[in-house]
Amino acid sequence: MPSLAFATIKKRSDFLAASAKGKKFIAGTFILQMLARPEGHPVGGEARFGFTVTKKMGNAVKRNRIKRRLRAALAQLPGRYRLAGHDYVIISRHKAFDCPFSDLTRDMEFAFSRIPTMKDDTAKPRFTRKKS
Repeated sequence: MPSLAFATIKKRSDFLAASAKGKKFIAGTFILQMLARPEGHPVGGEARFGFTVTKKMGNAVKRNRIKRRLRAALAQLPGRYRLAGHDYVIISRHKAFDCPFSDLTRDMEFAFSRIPTMKDDTAKPRFTRKKS
């Protein structure tokens, strides 16, 4: 049984940075956001993970169950997918609560295997209003 211990993201600003500047992959049960930390970041070199489950998912019991399921699926993931010096944010979707655990682990492995081809959100065109 793999260990559930891994470094976690604790600051809101780190969650927001992954959302604003990172790459994104949408799976059926969650959304994966990834951001490479800059050189010399005070946290160190290991990969960090953050989990987001909104109140739309249900009460605290349901949200905590979703987080436990996501952590367990992440623990099943081979270590080769966890890139050092990166932050990963996993945002739950409604299917994460009641889908079979095998579907959750399959989505987790597929999403992490697609990291090299993930969409870069910073490349989005920003529309600006023309001044006339």
